[in-house]
Amino acid sequence: MKHLTVTAAILIHNGEILCMQRKESERDYISLKYEFPGGKEEAGETMEAALSRELKEELNLDIIVKPNHYYMTVDHTYPDFSITMHCFKCEITNRTIECNDHHHYVWLSPNQLDTLDWAPADWPVVKRLMGKE
Repeated sequence: MKHLTVTAAILIHNGEILCMQRKESERDYISLKYEFPGGKEEAGETMEAALSRELKEELNLDIIVKPNHYYMTVDHTYPDFSITMHCFKCEITNRTIECNDHHHYVWLSPNQLDTLDWAPADWPVVKRLMGKE
C-alpha cells in the first residue's frame, strides 16, 4: 500500500479557520470533502518548506512556515493508501487567497468546524481545534 507524507496548514485570520473543499475525485471517500490546505513533501524539502510551497501553489499565499507553528501529526489509512499528515497552525494577516486547487472554501470559527463534511484524516485535527479531543 502506498504511503504519503504530507503537510497541512491550519490558517487562522481573526479567529476563523480556512476550510478548503476538495475537487471531485474518483475516490468517493475524499471527493468534495473538506480539508486543510497543503500537500506532499518533495525530496530534500523540510516539512515547513513543503507547506510554504504548497500554500503558494494552491492559494497564491506567501507565508513562511516555522517549526514552532507545528500543531499535531495524524496517521490515517484510507482504502488504497495511507498518510502521515504533519499539521502547522499559522496566523495570517489577510484573507486574500486564490482557490487554484480546490472546489470551494469557507472561513469558520472553531466551534463551527464540525458542520462541514471533512476528509477522514482531517477529523482528528478538527476535534482538537474544537476542544473535543
